[in-house]
Amino acid sequence: MTIKDRYEHIQERLERAASRTGRPASDITLVAVSKTFPASVVARHHAVGHIDFGENKIQELNAKQEALARSDVRWHFIGHLQRNKAKFLTRGVHLFHALDSLRLAGELDKRLESDGATLDCLVQVNVSGEESKFGVEPTDARKLLTDMASFQRIRVHGFMTLAAPTPDPERVRPQFARLRHLAEEHADLMESSKPLLSMGMSGDFEVAVEEGATHIRIGSLLFGDRT
Repeated sequence: MTIKDRYEHIQERLERAASRTGRPASDITLVAVSKTFPASVVARHHAVGHIDFGENKIQELNAKQEALARSDVRWHFIGHLQRNKAKFLTRGVHLFHALDSLRLAGELDKRLESDGATLDCLVQVNVSGEESKFGVEPTDARKLLTDMASFQRIRVHGFMTLAAPTPDPERVRPQFARLRHLAEEHADLMESSKPLLSMGMSGDFEVAVEEGATHIRIGSLLFGDRT
């Protein structure tokens, strides 16, 4: 299966999932998760017309940003970010999906102020309740958003979550639904009245789309198994 074939196959599934809830597929951004794959592979995917790519390690993101600096790639940072690496995320990132603490937001805001930049973000919420996952507890989301309101450079547009791993996507539907409801309840504290929802990956993206995802993060379906 060629790169183009893979995109067309996913697009067909995406369109069917979106149509089941009366949404156009164009409302949903497919973020190709290119972590561990070299810039040359990203370039091949870009050549078939894709522009949204996700990375979860800051060093790898920066290396690929430099290698593909002249392209129109939109970079999404989807991984946990340590505060001491905040300075590496203040430029060239289309959307940061994993803002998970007030201290990190404060450090980013300070760095952004120095750089004269702003950063569009999503707050990561741990709706699965797994101790191994980063993200704020659902009950703490409003406090975090309220506390961040004083930051001038951070712009929160919605929520992100990582659902619990399962061979049956229907088992995580309640987690996606909970994130959607949470976003609706907290829309008054975000940049848009229609918050962004980054949820769903290769194994469960259709359910996530049915529950309102605006961004899906697809890795193995596009790039194959990682080494």
